[in-house]
Amino acid sequence: MTAEDQLKQHLLKTASFTDEEFAYIFSHFKPLSFKKGQTIIAPGDKVEAEYFVLSGCLKSFFVNEDDKMFILQFSLPNWWASDYNALVHQVRATITVDCVADTEVLCLPTEDRERLCNELHQFERFFRLRTSRGYVAAYKRLLSFMNNDARGRYDELLSLYPELYNAVPKQLIAAYLGVSRETLSRFNYKKKRGSNGFKPLQTIAA
Repeated sequence: MTAEDQLKQHLLKTASFTDEEFAYIFSHFKPLSFKKGQTIIAPGDKVEAEYFVLSGCLKSFFVNEDDKMFILQFSLPNWWASDYNALVHQVRATITVDCVADTEVLCLPTEDRERLCNELHQFERFFRLRTSRGYVAAYKRLLSFMNNDARGRYDELLSLYPELYNAVPKQLIAAYLGVSRETLSRFNYKKKRGSNGFKPLQTIAA
């Protein structure tokens, strides 16, 4: 599937466009390729774009004064990534966005996004609904941390996003859940011994 087809399918799940409108939309996106470990946004950067993932995986994270990493989000194909606080409020980045694997994206500059939203109602609708879904997802994750223990968060993540376990190393999954890698391994061991025979972490990279 071409990058153009992938983006078109993604947008059409929420909004409707003529072929001419979509061609105009796509002309504002720039394809970019990054290597595993490469940083796209670093703390202190001026953030002027967001990224639609075509292939690979990105992670958005914050490192505190004690050098502890807190992962905010993984972005797999058809997901978006940026430092949205910096993007919306036009301040310097406070998080890092880098590549878990070799990754291809479509870059949409903020100026172009605003132009498209002003010119095309359906494009504005897509971003409004996408923002609402992102807020709901963040709200649910906060509630999960408040209401669930580590095992509960593990089971919930496995249920909602099973594809992460084939794309993201164990230590990053552990960091996202707020547990140690050893704790994650114990959860996996118990799953393997469970009656359903499901082995979710078998293919995670070390």
